[in-house]
Amino acid sequence: MKRELISELFKKFEDACYDLDGLECWSGRELQEILGYSDWRNFTNTIQKAVKACENSGEKESDHFVGITKMIEIGKGGQREVQDVALTRYACYLVAQNGDASKPEIAFAQTYFAVQTRKQELIESRLLQSKCEG
Repeated sequence: MKRELISELFKKFEDACYDLDGLECWSGRELQEILGYSDWRNFTNTIQKAVKACENSGEKESDHFVGITKMIEIGKGGQREVQDVALTRYACYLVAQNGDASKPEIAFAQTYFAVQTRKQELIESRLLQSKCEG
C-alpha cells in the first residue's frame, strides 16, 4: 500500500473521532466511507459480525456499539434523520477484523489496529518491568 494512501486513511480515521459523553467514538456512517463501503446495508452486516465478536469476547455490546440517529442533508437544503451507530475504538477494531479484506482500506485498518495493539503491549510491558525493578 502506498505511503500516501496510508497517511490519508490514518488522518481520515483520526479526524473522524469525536467525544460522546467523555468517550472516544466514531460514527459508523463515517467509518463506512473511510473503510471503502458504498452501501450502508452491506456495512451493517460487518457491524453485526463485529457485535457478535464483541459478545463472544465477554464484552457488553452496549459498551462499544451505541445506536444513535443523526440528521443528514438531502436535496435543496432539506434534512432527514438516519440511523447510525457510535463505535468505540475497540468496536472499530472489531469492524476492521470482520470487514472485507479485499478492500485496501480494510487491509489498512487491520494493520493499523495490529500495530496500535502491539505498541500498547510494549508500553504495558515496559511499565510492568520498571515497576518490578523499582
